[in-house]
Amino acid sequence: MAASDMTKNLLVELFVEELPPKALKSLGDAFTQGLLKGLQAAGLAGADSVATPFASPRRLAAHLTGVAAQGADREQLVKLMPVAVALNAEGQPTPALLKKLGALGVDASVLPRLQRRPDGKAEALFLQTTQRGATLADGLQKALEEALAKLPIPKVMSYQLADGWSSVHFVRPAHALVALHGADVVPVHALGLQAGRATHGHRFEAATDPVVLLDADGYAQQLQQEGAVIAGFEARRAEIARQLQEAAAREGLKPIDDEALLDEVTALVERPNVLTCQFDSQFLEVPQECLILTMKANQKYFPLLDAQGRLTNRFLVVSNIRPEDASAVVQGNERVVRPRLADAKFFFDQDRKKTLASRVPGLAKVVYHGKLGTQGQRAERVRAIGHAIVNQMRLATVPYTVEAKDEFEVLDSKVREAALLAKTDLLTDMVGEFPELQGIMGGYYARHEGLRDGVAIAIEDHYKPRFAGDVLPRNHTGTVLALADKLETLVGLFGIGQLPTGDKDPFALRRHALGVIRLLTEKNLPLALPELVAQAVPPFGELITDPGAALLDFMFDRLAVSLREQGYSAQEVDAVLALRPARLGQVPKRLAAVRAFSALPEAASLAAANKRVGNILKKSEGGAGPAVDTALLRESAEAALFEALRAVAPKADAAFEAGDYQGSLQALAALKAPVDAFFDQVMVNAEDAALRANRLALLSTLHAAMNRVADLSRLAA
Repeated sequence: MAASDMTKNLLVELFVEELPPKALKSLGDAFTQGLLKGLQAAGLAGADSVATPFASPRRLAAHLTGVAAQGADREQLVKLMPVAVALNAEGQPTPALLKKLGALGVDASVLPRLQRRPDGKAEALFLQTTQRGATLADGLQKALEEALAKLPIPKVMSYQLADGWSSVHFVRPAHALVALHGADVVPVHALGLQAGRATHGHRFEAATDPVVLLDADGYAQQLQQEGAVIAGFEARRAEIARQLQEAAAREGLKPIDDEALLDEVTALVERPNVLTCQFDSQFLEVPQECLILTMKANQKYFPLLDAQGRLTNRFLVVSNIRPEDASAVVQGNERVVRPRLADAKFFFDQDRKKTLASRVPGLAKVVYHGKLGTQGQRAERVRAIGHAIVNQMRLATVPYTVEAKDEFEVLDSKVREAALLAKTDLLTDMVGEFPELQGIMGGYYARHEGLRDGVAIAIEDHYKPRFAGDVLPRNHTGTVLALADKLETLVGLFGIGQLPTGDKDPFALRRHALGVIRLLTEKNLPLALPELVAQAVPPFGELITDPGAALLDFMFDRLAVSLREQGYSAQEVDAVLALRPARLGQVPKRLAAVRAFSALPEAASLAAANKRVGNILKKSEGGAGPAVDTALLRESAEAALFEALRAVAPKADAAFEAGDYQGSLQALAALKAPVDAFFDQVMVNAEDAALRANRLALLSTLHAAMNRVADLSRLAA
């Protein structure tokens, strides 16, 4: 039997009580994809079926195109049993075979159709049958049950059905189920509900209730016209964004850009209506980060900024109702936000009555980690690590002049001061209320106290970069302090065995590692990563074991992932990082040089030769001579390679020392012909031990010359 020609579009909607806003979009997408996969598995939907999710605070729905009323019949080969069990010595069916056939709903008349086929080491009997295609009611029932069971529900609720006895477990109580195939109801059930065509619109503003859906395709339009609901998450989000821009433009302002807030508000309303409100301008004396955060986090408001990005005393509210006179809604929101802003102002005023320095002793009472001590101890470790970083920068500065000496002494002094005060804002009321403002508030309070230039900025910036794409610290003091802070975290937690596992990283060590990598690479600091890690260990004393090797492996792994995400190929990344370059600031230039080298016509041959040389040297187990003896260069090809190396190596080395990595690699192109000739004409493993050792010494010299910028063997196909 062929698949039913009656393909129509399908709509399934589950009407529920208010869903958790932060999970709404993922619930809607998962519900739709679960139904689609289930129907495809049942042969009721094809690969070209288009699934459209709908998700609002009170509904999850899916619209699927091209769904059949019944699936196509399927040919199926059923294994019965081994031949030795199925047939007796005369080839007649045994009682076991007849019983098996009876269980399948057939009799002995099918015996001539049975097929013998190999099954492992023996033969078995198989029966070719036709499996009737699933009906839409059966297929949708199974798909619906599986889709609901696999929803990414943050927290399951238990509630009783109307009979007072049955309990249901779901994200929120469900009150109606719709299943329409075209205009026909599909008789399915879920969560104690039988499918129909009636749903409900907006809680207060629906024109009719219930909304009786005519067919699957008119769902969104009918729900909007009769139910006053924009059912599609993306459609509702786009409408809110449009209204936000329009309302802000009327004030000559712009709404704050926050995609997460926009998603959350979209999940809170079904009929969005953006209104403009304002608060007392006296609150603008409080740092705008505090006001913005309290409006966004607590009230889900959109603050409005002027053309310079400064906060104004106006904000936008996304209401879920559209009254003719919205003044009561506006006034209500203005009244609600005032105590929030008053709290922020109170915290700010109270915090400024104490200096950051006066809060330092309090850090000794704040536990950082059970095995690593208090925030006070941590601050001292960060100071020591920061001092070591400044010293490493000083040693890398050539020439080291009197002016440079003075600059580093000032930098060291600022780093020490900033490190001591950086965590003190953790003890303030403002950060106690809004932990997201740590660092930011420390910067404000430091400026209020008139701390010297650069220290306040360093305190504010020392957490940066906080996330992927975040900006880096703005000055040298902040850069050193950020490095010291992240290294202290990495070394300390690795040193007590608190490593990330799988997708679990409770201390955000991957983020800290990427922060160190970005600081070293994007600031192009003259600092060696192994030395930085080594210098961060002593301040911990006996609290930790040295995590050096494990931490370096971890950081180079994170660097490799980051570089591949930036568009470098795995071969390019492997070639550069195989040498474990100490200065990460050189890595981008090395990668660019490798990419340019790979484009040369000689690159593939030299990479393959380099791989071959490396393998030969590994197998020689130290059999190479200490240096090339020209008297033992018997073959013209080996003498030619030696002369080519004498000509090329100084140029490549000079370019390398000057930081011209591209020039260093391109100089190697001249070695292609002599290298090819050497492998064509010279037997490396000669019987004469002296010749063999000399040729290995020549290859060792070649290998060293070719692999200063990157391990070129990693570029070989």
